[in-house]
Amino acid sequence: MAIIKQSRITVKPRAQVPDMIPRHLQNDAHADDHASIERLILTAFPLPRYRTPVSKGILFSVIGSTLFAVLYYYATLLTPLDGEQIFGWRTLLTVPFLTAFIWWRGQENMVWTLARRMTTQPLLIGGALLTSALLGIQLWLFMWAPLHGRALNVSLGYFLLPLTMLLTGRLLYRERLTRWQNLAAVAAAIGVTNEFYHVGVLSWETMLVALGYPVYFVLRRKMDAANLGGLWFDMALLLPAGLWLIMTGAVGFDMISAHQALYGLIPLLGILSSMALVFYMLASQMLPMSLFGLLGYVEPVLLVLVALLLGETISGAQWMTYIPVWCAVTLLVIEGILNLNRRQIRKRK
Repeated sequence: MAIIKQSRITVKPRAQVPDMIPRHLQNDAHADDHASIERLILTAFPLPRYRTPVSKGILFSVIGSTLFAVLYYYATLLTPLDGEQIFGWRTLLTVPFLTAFIWWRGQENMVWTLARRMTTQPLLIGGALLTSALLGIQLWLFMWAPLHGRALNVSLGYFLLPLTMLLTGRLLYRERLTRWQNLAAVAAAIGVTNEFYHVGVLSWETMLVALGYPVYFVLRRKMDAANLGGLWFDMALLLPAGLWLIMTGAVGFDMISAHQALYGLIPLLGILSSMALVFYMLASQMLPMSLFGLLGYVEPVLLVLVALLLGETISGAQWMTYIPVWCAVTLLVIEGILNLNRRQIRKRK
């Protein structure tokens, strides 16, 4: 996932939406909101007690990544729903939760501020429709790929995403790459070159994730809507499409009774999606951004494992695509760990 800041792009490799991370707690009122939400989660999911927020944050981040990976596999259990209908149900069930969370955190002003800006700057409405469509495509792909044997291709896209974000920052914002980042870019280029040599092109699923998210992030930054308010509008604007896909699909509202297992499976889809989002947000509030970003690499690894569990395989020639890309990600992780250690040393001094 990637967090777009005002002066630079900070890479966070997430299959989900980058701008939904709230800022760290700013005052006692927000701390009370945060504590209330945390108590609710800990009541529903009894966990070992840890002494520091960082320890809890690490645990919550890993749980969130695991739940997103479970969601990846869970799509295959929702037969006879297709990818489009699963996307529709996920949207329909997630928007109310996101709305409640924003209001619970006392950050509804982000929604109202963007709404007021839209009334004075009509172009923002068009921009919001475009970013909503871009996000919707990514959310649809995440639920569609496991059903069609394309889960590995999507996971490769999430591995490449941090690198395409680095290149976006370099080309559009003239950001300088570090030595580690340059080495990572070279390693990734080797993997991509191998794929072009053997196949002629990267799969469209890989390209859509690796290139689609940077376009989405840049537009959000251009609109000055890289916050929870922007995310809320992106998700809310997807509701009509989600409802239409549910009603026009093979199993509409009136046909669910013929597949009674869906009465339990569909609500569980909403629970999984919402709880993954809760743990992700709580982790983002407890952890330093650098550590949070490093833990974000857990999810693409889990997505690969899910793809292999679903029966997909990495052929002999494809290993020379995946291994260099994994090496590139490893280099970025090493750089992040070194930077984190340096900050800890400076704090102790």
